Amino acid sequence: MKKILAVSGGVDSMVMLDMMRKRFPAEELVVATFDHGTRKSSRVDADFVSKIGSGYNLRVRKGKANLGEKVSEEVARKKRYEFLRKIAAEENGEIYTAHHIDDLIESVAINLSRGTGFRGLSVLTMRGVKRPFLDMTLGNIFDKRDILKYAAKNNVIFRHDPTNTSDSYLRNRLRPDVSVLTRETKNQIYQLWEKQTQVVKEIDKIVSELIPDDLCFERMWFKNLNDEVCREILRAALASVGVLATRPQINDFLKAIREYSPTKMFNLPNDKLVRINRRDFTLKI
Repeated sequence: MKKILAVSGGVDSMVMLDMMRKRFPAEELVVATFDHGTRKSSRVDADFVSKIGSGYNLRVRKGKANLGEKVSEEVARKKRYEFLRKIAAEENGEIYTAHHIDDLIESVAINLSRGTGFRGLSVLTMRGVKRPFLDMTLGNIFDKRDILKYAAKNNVIFRHDPTNTSDSYLRNRLRPDVSVLTRETKNQIYQLWEKQTQVVKEIDKIVSELIPDDLCFERMWFKNLNDEVCREILRAALASVGVLATRPQINDFLKAIREYSPTKMFNLPNDKLVRINRRDFTLKI
């Protein structure tokens, strides 16, 4: 299976590229770079990655969008992964990203600050995506200091993304606090993340067995069950029909199931509608 390397030109992904090309045959690797069109230098970044990848005799796949400077991180991320998944499907490969343990800790902190619940600890677990700095593909669990040391020692050249130092993003404001954590503390958080990820997998398996094949649910279930159990059932049921809802959206849906009068319609994300009947509702979306 091909390894689709998501390379932006920054130090993290350029170090990943250098390490992967030294460890695996060139025919197994594909460099994928995406120009979001969010700043003037983004095209230069993509050209830089293309030049380096080609210099290593690797195939390079380039994507482009024109998202503009004011686009949200979430929209940019969605467009990037749409591109990466398209390449992975065409190449019969898996996506590899350069997320490291500092990224993981920042993501956990952001999720918990937003009240995402227990799933806030289970981050960077997207299906079909590998994280070689986190999963021992490259023989170690890497943090930012490890990556910078490798770049200096191996003369890895990279480009600097000016948005990484902007205080407009919560992640950037958290980064100085994460950078000073001891390696022992980072490892403890990593071990907690591993355990929580396994717990979430087990919960997902149990919940999937509770979802009826016809996706018809009795309203009484959601009046009698614990709120957290209800949210998990609704999250899994919605995901099964392609609706990815946030925790607040799921809470609103749960409230509607419990309180709406018969035949009233509830508006799900992406303008999907579901009719709440007197006794039940069906997710035929």
